[in-house]
Amino acid sequence: MPIIKKLIFTFFLILPIIYAQEKSETIKVVGDSLIGKVINGESIREIYGNVVLTQGNILITCDKAVQYLLQNEVRLYGNVIAKQDSLTITTSEGFYFGNERRTKSTTGIILDDQKVILEADTGEYFFNEKRAFFQTNVMLFDSVMVLYSDELNYYQKEDRAIAVGNVKIIDASNEITADTLEHFRTTKISYAYGNVKIRSLENNTLIYGDHLEDYPEQKYTLVDENPMLMQFDTTYTASNKIEVDTMIITANLMEALRDTSNVFRAIDSVKIVRGNFASVNDFTLYFRNRDIIITEKTSDEAQQPVIWYENSQLTGDSITIYLKDKKITRLDVLNNSFMLSQSKIYKERYDQNSSKNINLFFAKNKLKRAKLSGSVFSIYYLYEDDEPNGLTKSSAKEVTIIFEDNKVSEVRLYGSPTSEYYPEKKVAGNEKAFTLPKFIFYKNRPTKLKLLKDKQ
Repeated sequence: MPIIKKLIFTFFLILPIIYAQEKSETIKVVGDSLIGKVINGESIREIYGNVVLTQGNILITCDKAVQYLLQNEVRLYGNVIAKQDSLTITTSEGFYFGNERRTKSTTGIILDDQKVILEADTGEYFFNEKRAFFQTNVMLFDSVMVLYSDELNYYQKEDRAIAVGNVKIIDASNEITADTLEHFRTTKISYAYGNVKIRSLENNTLIYGDHLEDYPEQKYTLVDENPMLMQFDTTYTASNKIEVDTMIITANLMEALRDTSNVFRAIDSVKIVRGNFASVNDFTLYFRNRDIIITEKTSDEAQQPVIWYENSQLTGDSITIYLKDKKITRLDVLNNSFMLSQSKIYKERYDQNSSKNINLFFAKNKLKRAKLSGSVFSIYYLYEDDEPNGLTKSSAKEVTIIFEDNKVSEVRLYGSPTSEYYPEKKVAGNEKAFTLPKFIFYKNRPTKLKLLKDKQ
């Protein structure tokens, strides 16, 4: 037989023998006393007192062990401690499967690898893979976070955990719950899936979604599937009663930057509701530390953001809302601005203002003054004792409007002002003819009930 063929033949002849030896490497067990038995044709040894089990670099101690020689398995009783390198596993009772190098317990188990501590009612550890699979009342914790779940795979080499079922992870700034969560201990990065909720422990903010990525060291969170933000603010009224104001924001994508600026971004199909205020836009910036909300057009061709307040509607290329003590104090509408206000009694009548910029000023949550600048055109309906009395059309370079109880009480025109009066007989039934070129009445004003219903 040629030498090469002989070597190949010999290799394949001894390979099964080597594999069988590796697979069936026997477990060595010693103790204070030993009793040998044969049950159903299988040799069994019972070892009592100061039991020590070894297989390679795996060391297990317990009070009593029952060794099944043919199966290469051991049942362990009392003060069970399994060790491999820096890993320690403790339980009251368990099993060790020598062929798989796997240990299991259904009586409560604790794993400590000097990086994390992992506890559960039931658990398995695969020594070759350095992987733990724990179930029921699972808790994993280290120096910076705690994670709870129904079941969990922990990959020791990768410092990675995949938790499934009623997942909750808590760190210094956030609490995240989800159906499934993947967490990397070294980088502290988490990916959450299904019924995700992140609660800020630093402010009363909740973010919901179906997929979340959290980067604590970068202080950055991304929610890109069905995101919704809810922020709860409590204030005291003049009568010293607690008043709860909730802001809800939905979008196709949300980002939270929890650095010194504490910025929240909502992108694409954004809807906002807070008290009497609502908005629809494609891009929102919320500076939580400064209480400023900015909505903007995303491109020249994109639709302008729309803002509603009470019975008024505003549009512009950029809208900035200033808050103080959770109340609106100022609202700036910049470039191609338009404001309309619908009469509460005569729904077909709209006061209208078209200009370059509009600045609204509020006090005690009521509109007090409006300043319009840059080619101002206006239409105002007139009333006498709540009875319609025609309208005026005017133009000027600047206009100041004074409000009382959210109603126009005075209009001041500056810079080449013109004004024209139309009597009621020309206006009644012909209101649609009295609109400025930019007039659009949007009917998609969001409400809290609608946003919450869409989330369900």
